[in-house]
Amino acid sequence: MDNSKLLSSLSYFSVLFAPLLLPFIVWIVADNRDVKHHSKRALISHLIPTVLLVAASLISFFQFFSFRQTSTDFLHSQSLLAAPDSIGFWGAAPILFMMMYSFLFLIVLIWNVVQGVKVFK
Repeated sequence: MDNSKLLSSLSYFSVLFAPLLLPFIVWIVADNRDVKHHSKRALISHLIPTVLLVAASLISFFQFFSFRQTSTDFLHSQSLLAAPDSIGFWGAAPILFMMMYSFLFLIVLIWNVVQGVKVFK
């Protein structure tokens, strides 16, 4: 069994147990050019859902304060029993990002497993 194939394959499979950490360490430490290439590809594929998760967290954070501000403005200007007519973008954004993140993570997971198997063969 070739150690370079094993390290390259583990970089892809690390999406299941140590995403971002293992490919980064292998990319920094490895001497073999092919291992560096595969660990860099695995690291980038692990970063994609992470960036989307950070964006969703920021949007959810701003949505919370936007909703809180509009609801307090609404309560001061209207009766307590009435409700706003529409949710708007900020109300639907967290749900949309959760759906996008789930779909993207599934694609990244499948892609990493396929690449790990291809490298290992």
